[in-house]
Amino acid sequence: MKPTARHYARQYALQALYQWQISHTLPDEIELQFLAHQTMSKKTDLDYFKNLLHGVPNHCEQIDELMLPFLNRPITELDPIELSILRLSIYELLHRQDVPYRVIINEALELTKKFGSVEGYKFVNSILDHVARCLRKIEIQGEKK
Repeated sequence: MKPTARHYARQYALQALYQWQISHTLPDEIELQFLAHQTMSKKTDLDYFKNLLHGVPNHCEQIDELMLPFLNRPITELDPIELSILRLSIYELLHRQDVPYRVIINEALELTKKFGSVEGYKFVNSILDHVARCLRKIEIQGEKK
C-alpha cells in the first residue's frame, strides 16, 4: 500500500461521492463513468477507490447518525463537498481499521483545503475529532501512553 495511491483514491472517491450525493446516480454507474472518462492517475489505488465509492452509500445512514450529535446545524445545510468528505472519512474510521485515525483526519483536511470552503477544514476537523474519539477510543488512548 502506497500512501500516494490512497491519496488519489480518496480524491477521486470524493468527486464520485459528490456526484452520487448531487445526482443520485447509482455508485455502479458512477464507477463506470470514472473508469471510462476520468483521467485517473496511474498511481491511484483503484480497489480503495471502489471500496470508498460503494462503502459510503451502503453505510450512509449509520455514518450520518454518527456525526449528527456533533453538528451545529441540520445535515441538509452542510456544504455538499464537506458533507462528502465527512462521510468518506467517517466510513474510513468505521471500516478501515488498517488506516490510522490520524491519517484519515489529515487526508480529510487536505481534501477540504483543496475542494472545500476557505474555513471548512476547521469544521471538518472538529467533527472528525469528535467521531474519532468515539470510534477509535482504544487507538487514541494507546497514543497517550
